[in-house]
Amino acid sequence: MSITESMSPTDALPFLTADVPAMPGAIKRRYEDFLVEEIPAYQPCGSGDHIYFTIEKRGLATMRAIHDIGRALGVQSRDIGLAGLKDARAITIQTLSIEHIDPKKVASLDIPRIRVLSVSRHGNKLRIGHLRGNRFRIKLRDCDPGRFSDLESVLETLHKRGVPNYFGSQRFGSRGDTGTIGRAVLQRDAGLVMDLMLGKAGPHDTGEVLRARQLYDAGEYEAAAKAWPYGFRDNARACRAMARSGGKHKRAFHAIDQRLRKFFVSAYQSALFNRCLALRLDQLDRVMEGDLACKHENGSVFLVTDAAAEAPRAASFEISPTGPIFGARMTCAQGEPRRFEQAILDAEQIVPDDFRAVKGMKVHGSRRPLRFAMEDLHIERGSDDHGAYVELAFALDAGCYATTILREICKSDLQEGLDNEGGVDRDAGSAEIEN
Repeated sequence: MSITESMSPTDALPFLTADVPAMPGAIKRRYEDFLVEEIPAYQPCGSGDHIYFTIEKRGLATMRAIHDIGRALGVQSRDIGLAGLKDARAITIQTLSIEHIDPKKVASLDIPRIRVLSVSRHGNKLRIGHLRGNRFRIKLRDCDPGRFSDLESVLETLHKRGVPNYFGSQRFGSRGDTGTIGRAVLQRDAGLVMDLMLGKAGPHDTGEVLRARQLYDAGEYEAAAKAWPYGFRDNARACRAMARSGGKHKRAFHAIDQRLRKFFVSAYQSALFNRCLALRLDQLDRVMEGDLACKHENGSVFLVTDAAAEAPRAASFEISPTGPIFGARMTCAQGEPRRFEQAILDAEQIVPDDFRAVKGMKVHGSRRPLRFAMEDLHIERGSDDHGAYVELAFALDAGCYATTILREICKSDLQEGLDNEGGVDRDAGSAEIEN
């Protein structure tokens, strides 16, 4: 049985701070409880054809905000550049770019839940990855005020040893099955891909999404296509392809946007990385001979040949061991670390060449540090009109999940106070892929 079939992608993952009992709490009771601000990789120079504009959005997925901005400016969403995706259920501050447009028109945008904070110019389009990190201010509610020392103990361990660099639950969708879909994509099992993406209605599905899945399960593909809500364009398109082809899964599979197929495969890669990290959790701050270690200063990776000599650098957080983002060209570790990684592939009955097999998709693979650092950590207790809270403030490098820190505190994926319908929504469901 595969990893993604045998356990929930994040619920069964071990905790680095397992010795501290769970401290239950809730996040995102209000958008103001979860604030995220991008730390840009560079500042706009003030000249050039590209308009850089910083926005504050409330309760909107990044791609939905871009769609609304594009419609207001009369441009295609793809013409708007961005450095990273941000959570829908939050207040977030991020920078976007657009070429050949009057900056006054951008500055005067009047769109619900979006506010333009600043406008400047630069010489290139903003692209995914043009981001150093993110700053967070998170209010944790409904937690026991008498256990503040336990909270400090958890954060002290994470600050000293590092935070397990798990991919968060949002990587796997509200149903937790995007990794399973990705494995089916690699195995070219179009029937399973479509059934998981469009049907198999379950307890996480509600409202219009539940109705669409039920119609698909009943074979009413045209009705299902009409039932999918905004943001589920690929689901609706695939249902129409099923209707036109008389229920042929391969036709529907090829109707899915290739970027979404790659997102599914990426989720599967993430689940495999999480499994490797879980196996090595006790050593996440130590390197072994054969490890491929990452230099945090510049991201370069090197082979560890003398673990004792590298131990001081690992202890000072200069370097960290890495785990596999499996792919066709991924560099493999050696020795004992490689045996860990090979055992995961063997359990999944997957080989590296499987990542070459999907037509038109390049899945090269890479290495990912097993831990990440928290910077500028600050904790304080407070209360407001909505009750008591503990506020955590910290900065993380791009690609690191703030929810992983909260998970260590609460020993579970936290309850979120704002409603969210289940399903694979490329606009909203993937919003925290790269916080």
